[in-house]
Amino acid sequence: MITYDRFTYRYPDASEPVLRDLTLNIPEGAFVLVMGPSGAGKSTFLRTVNGLAPHFYGGVAGGKILVGGRNPVERAPRGMADLVGMVFQDPESSFVVDVVEDELAFAMENFGLSQELMRKRVEEALDQLKIAHLRRRPVSLLSGGEKQRVAIAAALTMQPDILVLDEPTSQLDPQAAEEVLLALRQLNEDLGLTVLLSEHRLERVAHYADYILYWPGGGQPPLFGEPAAILRQTPLTPPLITLAKALGWEPMPLTIKQGRKFARALKDQLRPAPLPETTANGHPPVIRVDNLWHSYPNRVEALRGVSLRVHAGEFVALMGRNGSGKTTLLKHLVGLLKPARGQVQVLGMDASRTPTEEITRAVAYLPQNPGRLLFTERVADELAFSRRAHGMPPDPEADRALLGRLGIAHLWERHPHDLSVGEQQRLALAAVLVTDPEVILLDEPTRGLDYVQKQELSTILRELRDAGKAILMATHDVELAAAATDRAALMAEGEIVVIGPSRRIMSESLVFASQVNKLFRDPRFLTPEDVIKALPERASSPVAR
Repeated sequence: MITYDRFTYRYPDASEPVLRDLTLNIPEGAFVLVMGPSGAGKSTFLRTVNGLAPHFYGGVAGGKILVGGRNPVERAPRGMADLVGMVFQDPESSFVVDVVEDELAFAMENFGLSQELMRKRVEEALDQLKIAHLRRRPVSLLSGGEKQRVAIAAALTMQPDILVLDEPTSQLDPQAAEEVLLALRQLNEDLGLTVLLSEHRLERVAHYADYILYWPGGGQPPLFGEPAAILRQTPLTPPLITLAKALGWEPMPLTIKQGRKFARALKDQLRPAPLPETTANGHPPVIRVDNLWHSYPNRVEALRGVSLRVHAGEFVALMGRNGSGKTTLLKHLVGLLKPARGQVQVLGMDASRTPTEEITRAVAYLPQNPGRLLFTERVADELAFSRRAHGMPPDPEADRALLGRLGIAHLWERHPHDLSVGEQQRLALAAVLVTDPEVILLDEPTRGLDYVQKQELSTILRELRDAGKAILMATHDVELAAAATDRAALMAEGEIVVIGPSRRIMSESLVFASQVNKLFRDPRFLTPEDVIKALPERASSPVAR
């Protein structure tokens, strides 16, 4: 179905090819998980399947590639459009019209399909992705997750034989992600649709895959094989697999159900420390939100009487379904939106009356799509600009050190727009952290990050919290929230429905529980480290067999 024979691709002006001598055969009807470190070449590989690379991105391609009997290097994306559907990391980049159902019909109109057939396919796609209620909504007013589902639905209307998706669940809440992946798996099983899907949150998708294509990066060739075989060889593993490898569980469990028998046998041996008492940290609240209401022009009430306190030296997660109000709340904290009713104070400033420019001198805000914040010619210049804008002297040595901690110091001279989504995410984070803010607001900061990078981000954020910074993070990343945050607030329909210690909130939730907590159903066990630390001394080595 998809064959590469010593295929090589190099971007314009790049000194080395991203893909080198790639030889690969993907069978028809396969569900393939494409994984690897950020910047390893996953997105580039996916772009070659329909000819976006080299036709849109330029560069030089060599060797042979056949997709469904066609050569995308010769045919170009339009000549592959009826065969290959594409869904990108940033769904907004593919939208061309204003209303959801019109967006779904757009590609079919360009190919001259009848009105009757277009209507039928639009209805099917709306139902498959469970977005029929959004049909007449303006795309610009959708949440990030809703936009992602619209982009997938639009790709499905062309009824391609191959569907290529670049991190399609990166902006989806756990339940919405599960629904999308189930829909993809059903299309794969029932219709024989070949699916190539890249993803960093492997806990969501590894158990659906027939094969894994692992890109190790550093110019090394990819590995292709069955999931268990590949996951044994890679350091990038979801928490369940990390725990299974550490404790020698065989056969390797890929699902919670498969892992539960090992957990039951282990549970009586564990000696966990008691849960810490939940007491206030003694610091004053630096974020005060009282009875906050907000409505958008379509009269949708995005926030309904929200009240919240976040203290200095505290790390709080905002969690909830797509469209529950998380991003809207963060925007109020930097004055980007004005309340219909209620009060918002940050560091003593009235956010509704204080100019955003003044608020952001002491408050860092990282939005969902940080690439829009990057506008200089070099990575180094982004950090230098942030310092200059805050009246700080240049400090290239400190800038390099921060980029090094985030794993992107080697990109010092690169243009920010040439980076992968994950690399842009880390650069934008560095640009806001370099100013030493007192309050840090993060909207989905782990998008595009692999497990190693997320672990380093978790360490950095906890260090900032320990230094007295207040951190409020809107996230769908259950595993990061489990590993790093002190409290969690669950939002629904514009309200905070429950707030409390992260261990209690997450262990009591069916949707927002971590993988390890689903195994043990005990608030003392949220991460693999929690389990390993609770093992008897004789069995607490990194690998216990």
